[in-house]
Amino acid sequence: MIKIGDFSTLEIVKKVDFGMYLDGGPFGEILLPLKYIPEYAKVGEEIEVFIYNDSEDRIIATTEKPKAKVGEFAFLEVKAVSEFGAFLDWGLLKDLFVPFREQVGRMQVGKKYLVRVYLDERTDRIVASMRWHRFLNEKNETLKEQEEVEIKIASKTDLGYKVIVNDTYWGVLYSNEIFQPVSIGETKKAFVKKIREDQRIDIILHKQGTEEVEQSRNSLLEKLQDNDGFLPLTDKSSPELIYQEMRMSKKAFKRAVGNLYKKRLIVLEKDGIRLIEQNKSS
Repeated sequence: MIKIGDFSTLEIVKKVDFGMYLDGGPFGEILLPLKYIPEYAKVGEEIEVFIYNDSEDRIIATTEKPKAKVGEFAFLEVKAVSEFGAFLDWGLLKDLFVPFREQVGRMQVGKKYLVRVYLDERTDRIVASMRWHRFLNEKNETLKEQEEVEIKIASKTDLGYKVIVNDTYWGVLYSNEIFQPVSIGETKKAFVKKIREDQRIDIILHKQGTEEVEQSRNSLLEKLQDNDGFLPLTDKSSPELIYQEMRMSKKAFKRAVGNLYKKRLIVLEKDGIRLIEQNKSS
């Protein structure tokens, strides 16, 4: 089914001087302008395109990839502001419009904002909104604990950050569980830490349990091997230093050290960790 603001694979039905026409089903023939046509394209073949409205509100196709499609969030820069609203760079020739009614405070040229791309039902135009809450669910309906998800960092709070989970749910990422730099608008892979009794979602950036221990252990072993078998880190090292060197939390680091020590792969020295000789090249 063809949707405005999404990708579709359509058959090329006609070639003209200014482009090719695609079989748009209920939308009729949709133009793919000449400058977007790849060399291999031929009548009768199928091609993947993005469907949107051009500057004259005609349905049109492009082989360019927008930074977000309808139903997704993106951190986009304002290119221009008019008496009607703001225009964002979303990777296509026609900029993405944000009406004033969909702004939280007035957008400024050159600044980036986190927005939701949606199809305005009244006009059938693709527009964007800063009013995220009406597009998101506070309570979980489909996610499970430990499930891998994609998050976007939405806003800073007293507890940490509010994040958008899979473009569908609100989640919380707590400051005391963040061991890597994060910034507003950034997209990251993360995991569902906990689904609370009220079905709200707690998020964590690293996987918990056995897999986390194995991953941390292997990372530490590899780091030791790459540094001639020695690292100047101990259980007294600061969390900041451990993250700088290992890109893991102090808790994960200590578990990894304990795991390697029990396997007799390392010795613990006063000023660091040393790999036992026979394991340096294994």
